Amino acid sequence: MRAAVMRDWQLRVDDLPDPTPGPGQVLTKVLACGICGSDLHMLQHGKEVREFTRAMQGDTPPDPMAPKSFEPEFDTVMGHEFCCEVVELGPGVENLKVGDVVVSLPVAFDAEGIHAVGYSNRYNGGYAELMVLNEMTGIKVPSGLPAELAALTEPLAVGVHAVAKSRIVAGESAIVIGAGPVGLACIAELRMKGVGPIVVADYSAKRRELAALLGADEVVDPAVEPVIEAWKRVAGGKQLVIFEAVGVPGLIDQAMRMAPRHARILVVGACMQHDSFMPMLGITKELNIQFALAYEPQEFSGALEAIADGKVDLQPWLTGTVPVDGVPQAFTDLANPEAHAKILVVPGGSIVA
Repeated sequence: MRAAVMRDWQLRVDDLPDPTPGPGQVLTKVLACGICGSDLHMLQHGKEVREFTRAMQGDTPPDPMAPKSFEPEFDTVMGHEFCCEVVELGPGVENLKVGDVVVSLPVAFDAEGIHAVGYSNRYNGGYAELMVLNEMTGIKVPSGLPAELAALTEPLAVGVHAVAKSRIVAGESAIVIGAGPVGLACIAELRMKGVGPIVVADYSAKRRELAALLGADEVVDPAVEPVIEAWKRVAGGKQLVIFEAVGVPGLIDQAMRMAPRHARILVVGACMQHDSFMPMLGITKELNIQFALAYEPQEFSGALEAIADGKVDLQPWLTGTVPVDGVPQAFTDLANPEAHAKILVVPGGSIVA
C-alpha cells in the first residue's frame, strides 16, 4: 500500500506491506482522513516532547493501560481523523461486514496491549490506503452521510470534550483564541450548546470567516481590536470562559492577563514546547485553568450523531484534498491559514469540490 511515513522526524511517501487484520479486527480502505495540527506539531516538536516525557517518567514503571508509544527510528504512519470502508474481516468478527463504512476511536488493541492508531509503529493511521481497526471500536456511519463529513467526527469530538471540560453553560459567554481546526470545533459545540456571545480572535481573515459560518457572534482581528475589548463590547458582563486553541508559547499568559476576575481558561491548543506564566496573576484574579485532551467514547459517537443529524454544518471547514503522495506538500500548505483550514487525505481520489 501507499503511505506517508514518518521516520526520524522526517516525512516521506513510500510503499509498505498491506496490513493484516487479527482476531476481532477488520481491514479497511481509507476513504478520507483529515490532517490534524497535532501531527504537524509532532513532526516539528516531537523529539523534545519525548525527551521531556521520559525525563518526567524517570524510574516509574510505565502504565500498562497507556497506549504503547512509537519509536521514531521506525516507520510511523500518522492520521487519526479517518473514515474507512471494511474490505476484509479478521477471525471472530460478527458485527461488521464487508462494505460497511465506519469511523473509529483511534486506538487498537491486541495481545500485546493498547496502541494509538496514527502514533504507532504497529498500527498505521489514515495517511495510507489501508488500515486495520478493531471491530469493538468501529462505529457504522449513518447511511447517506458523505465520508468527508464523517471523517470530521474526531476533530469535532475534540471541541465537544473541551467545551464539556470547561463546564460552560447557556447564559455564559466565551472567547475563543484561534480559529484553526480546534478552535472551530469549539465554536461549533458552543453554538450547539446555546452559549453566547461567542467572541473569536484570529489574525487570518479566512479563519475569521469560517468562525462566523460555524457560529461565532463576533470575530475580530487582534491586530485591530483586542479580543477582550470586543468581549466587553458585546457580552454585557456575562461570566466568561476563554478557550486557548492555538497551542504556541505565550498564549496561556496572554489569556490570564486579559481574563477578568473569576474567569475560567480552557487550554486545548496542543503546545509541545516549554511555556511560562506568572502564577500570582492567576492567584490575584482567582482564575481557574483547565487543560483538555482528546475525548470520551460517548463524546466521539455524539459528534458523529450531531454531524449526521445536521445539528452542525462542517462543510465550510473542508478546504482541500490530496492523495497520499500529496501529504508532505499538504503539511507545508497548512502553514498558510488563508489557504486552508482542513485538508483531507483521500487515497481513492478527490471527494470535495
